[in-house]
Amino acid sequence: MDEEYDVIVLGTGLTECILSGIMSVNGKKVLHMDRNPYYGGESSSITPLEELYKRFQLLEGPPEAMGRGRDWNVDLIPKFLMANGQLVKMLLYTEVTRYLDFKVVEGSFVYKGGKIYKVPSTETEALASNLMGMFEKRRFRKFLVFVANFDENDPKTFEGVDPQNTSMRDVYRKFDLGQDVIDFTGHALALYRTDDYLDQPCLETINRIKLYSESLARYGKSPYLYPLYGLGELPQGFARLSAIYGGTYMLNKPVDGIIMENGKVVGVKSEGEVARCKQLICDPSYIPERVRKAGQVIRVICVLSHPIKNTNDANSCQIIIPQNQVNRKSDIYVCMISYAHNVAAQGKYIAIASTTVETAEPEKEVEPALELLEPIDQKFVAISDLYEPIDDGSESQVFCSCSYDATTHFETTCNDIKDIYKRMAGSAFDFENMKRKQNDVFGEADQ
Repeated sequence: MDEEYDVIVLGTGLTECILSGIMSVNGKKVLHMDRNPYYGGESSSITPLEELYKRFQLLEGPPEAMGRGRDWNVDLIPKFLMANGQLVKMLLYTEVTRYLDFKVVEGSFVYKGGKIYKVPSTETEALASNLMGMFEKRRFRKFLVFVANFDENDPKTFEGVDPQNTSMRDVYRKFDLGQDVIDFTGHALALYRTDDYLDQPCLETINRIKLYSESLARYGKSPYLYPLYGLGELPQGFARLSAIYGGTYMLNKPVDGIIMENGKVVGVKSEGEVARCKQLICDPSYIPERVRKAGQVIRVICVLSHPIKNTNDANSCQIIIPQNQVNRKSDIYVCMISYAHNVAAQGKYIAIASTTVETAEPEKEVEPALELLEPIDQKFVAISDLYEPIDDGSESQVFCSCSYDATTHFETTCNDIKDIYKRMAGSAFDFENMKRKQNDVFGEADQ
């Protein structure tokens, strides 16, 4: 370990593993350490089930009805991948896909007036949906056609909308869309967690709706994908990539301190040894003095013996409860997966409700979601602090990732990865940089 590295990475969360993979592919000498004996840090999948009970101090352990403990892989942080989103692009470019198998999530649902409705995923579904009245459907269809044809480089497609100045509120007004449709468009298609976006320029929202429809177009049932055996497979896939390119991995390795000289990182101390480095990447838990608390998220993991009502018996789905529907500032999400994804025993389902904490009674805040899941066999409640770095790392060369937020997909995580990369490398993140080299270590030429 007493060596000089270009980059040392602390923590094997997804953000850290992807960055370590990219740095290795780019020819950097990387040392990757984690104080835990498992991969994934905050975003790991816990197996066997007994381990999850221990983690949440439920000493009696799982009842026999839960099946074999090792059939379970329970994500601590539930997220899906957008089929056309940035994480899938990263997986494809680096060919980490060869280590993973994905399944399409069977449906996306939205909550309105106490009931859940399927988010229409095609024009035909939109016209048949009970979410809107007949005239509303026509207006909504016009709006979707406008979004699909919109090209920020071609003013002919703008129809009088200025992408940099017209607010999204005005675009909705232009198409005369009612409040329910606005709720569902902003929260279930553009996937905003709050309504702040309404008064911002519309380009970002239009691009988000495009991402949703392009992701949907790839597989048809929903725009989301999920890896067999749980999200814990993702960091491990990128860790393998890093190892193939010469990255060194050490799990179960305590970090005793980060060594600074003149305000700049020069190494990491562990068990009496020092590994030296020019740059350091880590998650907030390794540098509590360099991060600030930016809020809290509550996540409730629920084990069920049945699919969720009114989801057409889907074995995986997402439900979005827009904040307006339950008098909140931020949305509540439910991610549900099951034995079909090799993450639970036969006939069992895992539903995870999450939201940004707004009051002193977070458990009350997720009640509308939990009511949809009844009866629940077992609940595990986690309230996590969200941290963000207090500086951009340019002075210290210590680059800290942000905690994983309450969104149910990886787009914000990928933005953090691209942002850290840019600060470290001094140039914008380019997907081409991530392509495996023409002849990688196995000497296989690209087929």
